[in-house]
Amino acid sequence: MSSPFRLKNKPTLILSLSLSSSHFGKKSRDYVRDKVCQEFNSLGKDNFRSLVIIMNSKKFSNATFEEISHLVKEVVSLAETCCVKGADPNCYEIGSSALSAKSCDENAPYPDHPGIAACCTQQGLERKLCLAALHQPPKEFPSYVEPSNEELCEAFKKDPQDFADRFTHEYSSNYGQAPLPVLVGSIKSYLSMVGTCCISPSPTVCFLKEVSVSLLHLLPANFYSKTSLKLFLKSCLFYRVLTMFAQKIPSASFEDISPLAEDSAEVFSKCCGSMAEDCMQKELSELTTKICTKLSSKDEKISDCCKGKNLLENYLCMYSLQPAKSPQLPEIQKPTDEQLCTVVGSLPVDQYIARRRTNIPEVFLSKVYDATHNLVNRCCTIADSIGCLRGEIFKFLTKADELCGEYNDLTFLEFKQKLKESFSKTMPDATPAFLTELVERRADFASTCCIMNAPPVYCGLKVKCHLFLCSLQ
Repeated sequence: MSSPFRLKNKPTLILSLSLSSSHFGKKSRDYVRDKVCQEFNSLGKDNFRSLVIIMNSKKFSNATFEEISHLVKEVVSLAETCCVKGADPNCYEIGSSALSAKSCDENAPYPDHPGIAACCTQQGLERKLCLAALHQPPKEFPSYVEPSNEELCEAFKKDPQDFADRFTHEYSSNYGQAPLPVLVGSIKSYLSMVGTCCISPSPTVCFLKEVSVSLLHLLPANFYSKTSLKLFLKSCLFYRVLTMFAQKIPSASFEDISPLAEDSAEVFSKCCGSMAEDCMQKELSELTTKICTKLSSKDEKISDCCKGKNLLENYLCMYSLQPAKSPQLPEIQKPTDEQLCTVVGSLPVDQYIARRRTNIPEVFLSKVYDATHNLVNRCCTIADSIGCLRGEIFKFLTKADELCGEYNDLTFLEFKQKLKESFSKTMPDATPAFLTELVERRADFASTCCIMNAPPVYCGLKVKCHLFLCSLQ
């Protein structure tokens, strides 16, 4: 099995492999060909092929393995033919044009997606640029289910290369929002673990020993799969981690967790763009020491996580903790009207809501934060700006707390029964069939969006339009 590769520099591979054209002129065509060939010759055929699988699986997240395989075969064949010494200078241009034309054949075995028909009405460079720009949106709900250790090893031993290719495709299509270095590192780590453990005398013991390292590399990819693109910004990473700490350890003050959130955002920002394979291991070990030193005395569950001898396992233990029960805390000190309308970005609502409403998932709170800053300008034109802001935010939090608080406190059947009772009271004339539909729709929403790692894009839209946030923005 060829394992995914060590990348010395960020790949400059142009995976459309069709962007050279006579419209660019000979010099530009040669540049594109040389860039692709440099990647091919530097990585080697197997690693180049793995990279093509990753990037096309990211780009076409809903494509089947067979569709991706057909495309990969063409791309690798083109590079293999045109990147050898003595190849015809026009080889790459002719081959990429042929690939572009084949993509427009209605029977082409490549990934299908909206927009390809419009691209195929164009010619030459315009068609190539159009095809290169096509992509499918990343998966909102990762669908990859990891097989059992026995199933893994059976598939691996049957055909190591096919196992590696299929896992690379599945993982890249499911976690396509993660930066390329994260995907490469995660895939390399996982396949290395499988290759080691499936040939060991005691696979089960080996998997148990290696799982923490494997999970460490899966962590950032999973983190980004649940993160909208705007959250790649370090400042937004800070707020996400701040919310996580505040809900897991509400007994800790803002002054306790803010520096740790800054350090965490720095680690994720640094390692999600780093080519160093040990970046997460090194940086998270140092971060875990800081977290344990600062927060062990604040929470018993954090203290228990920090007692382990392996710092990386300690971090995963803390990361996996569920939000705590909302504690009784002193009321937030209200800012003055002047502070509210002049100090943007440091409102107490940003700092303290999460630790007081631990049952409200981050996807709700992120909308509160967005709405808060949008509301400031409107409320600052009113005499009682504080009352205006608190009133609007309170309406939203009450509704969110009502829905997600009940969902997390009750069993699913109890939750649905309480929904039915509530809807029956508010809509006494509704038919049983209509009430049942309402209950199912609301229960489906809660089971998807009232969980700790609720998908942000899907749930963000649902929250905005179903829980009154549309009126806030």
